[in-house]
Amino acid sequence: MGWYDVPRPIVPDLIVQHGRNQASKPALLCGERRWTWAGFDAATNQVANGLLQLGLAPGARIAVLMQNSAEMALLLFGAGKAGVCVVPLNTAVSDAAVAAMVRDSGASAIAASGEHCLRVDALLAAGQLAGMKVRLGVDVPAAGHWTDFAPWLERQSAAAPAVKVDPATECNVIYSSGTTGLPKGIVHTHGCRYDWGTDLAIALRYRSDCVTVCSLGLYSNISWVAMLSTIVVGGTIVVLPAFSAASLVDAIERHGVTHGGFVPVQFQRVLELPGIATRNLSSLQAIMCCGSPLPPPLKRATRDTLACELIELYGLTEGIITTLAPEDFDAHIESVGKPIPGQQLKLVRDDDVEAAPGELGEICGYGRLVMEGYHGRPDATEEATWVDPDGRRWLRTGDIGRLDDDGFLYIVDRKKDMILSGSQNIYPADIEAVMRDHPGVADVAVVGVPSERWGETPLALVVAAGAGDTPDTGSLVEWTNQRVGRQQRLAGAIFVTDLPRNPNGKILKRELRRQYADWEKSR
Repeated sequence: MGWYDVPRPIVPDLIVQHGRNQASKPALLCGERRWTWAGFDAATNQVANGLLQLGLAPGARIAVLMQNSAEMALLLFGAGKAGVCVVPLNTAVSDAAVAAMVRDSGASAIAASGEHCLRVDALLAAGQLAGMKVRLGVDVPAAGHWTDFAPWLERQSAAAPAVKVDPATECNVIYSSGTTGLPKGIVHTHGCRYDWGTDLAIALRYRSDCVTVCSLGLYSNISWVAMLSTIVVGGTIVVLPAFSAASLVDAIERHGVTHGGFVPVQFQRVLELPGIATRNLSSLQAIMCCGSPLPPPLKRATRDTLACELIELYGLTEGIITTLAPEDFDAHIESVGKPIPGQQLKLVRDDDVEAAPGELGEICGYGRLVMEGYHGRPDATEEATWVDPDGRRWLRTGDIGRLDDDGFLYIVDRKKDMILSGSQNIYPADIEAVMRDHPGVADVAVVGVPSERWGETPLALVVAAGAGDTPDTGSLVEWTNQRVGRQQRLAGAIFVTDLPRNPNGKILKRELRRQYADWEKSR
């Protein structure tokens, strides 16, 4: 083998390398517990050897239903060393959804923590998880057929597992958020995940001295981006068991946090924290926001209050990424930036023809970060594919956007959230942007509800800014309709206590459309 035939590296290789070259440097912190890179390398070897000892062969899948913990981080990356594919699950979904995703993934083992062990036991008793032979538990609340993680780990060898894991080996199956329907399993290989880490570490300004806080669920691809980028540069990962604005700010001060991945609602909570202006957040260097659109006023306030580089990321777990770089922040604040190097974008019209400059279209992407496909769903993979005139396959996002003359991308709306009123396409995000300028509006979601006259008509669900500022719905509708186009005018508005969101901060408009489907009839 010549020097030019060196095998392509993967993330498990980086863990081994850091364990050798910076053995005493902190790799993982969680509460009072800490692992150096040598310790992290050894512990992930123990996880790998333990999974193999439990009978999980390379290529097997293990579902992970756990609260954030050091054990979860060790499991996610230790499984990779054994060639075992992890299926991290959102702990906030229903038991039925957990069972459906586990069955769909083909997982033959499951790791759970605390109360989630009881959820798994109940599903097993109900016959919903047939064939689940291996159960690995952390803080198991009751006796049962669980292998207790801590003593199990201690019994395992810390030597490198005798398994060959190559770039084509499946690393994870991450299920989509399900905001528009049944979640689909998104498959990434180890080679693709290495590319995610290297490309995002550059785009998000990671360096070897980074200290990255993970305050969202570790099942989330946002957390994967943060962890992969940190591992690539050999930094330190700080895992918070759960998010609160107070615990996040405490962690930043205590550990000298430099980086992290967040969603807009987290920034909103931090800015509302009493005394935030007096806290010492000077360690922050570059923070990323994604998951849902970051309104320009909140974007500015976050950047100015936290006094660090704020990078907005638009992307899909399926593998399309743009970032708004700090140097472009002020001039293009309403955009989500440009594709990161190696990614390409095209906008495609409803007739599957590429949109002309300035024309709206569905955002489609191409690049090495794109998933292998949806697990067991060739139909869904094909539905998410646009083939250009040269035969190249592009990933459809389901989002509508436009590109300006400088190549910056602007998100208009979700294609499935578009309202068809009469013969007019109405994009709710346009109306929401106007309504957020009203002093009495803290948050808003506009959805299309059935209309006998128009087919669909826009209805606004509004969270008031405060008791003293709350307008009546009639005056708010009138104020809005004076500022939007004729075809965009609201049919009505309803004040609500809050808006339903998934754990990544996306408003669940599907739920709102269902809840208010009979609004016109009930008026």
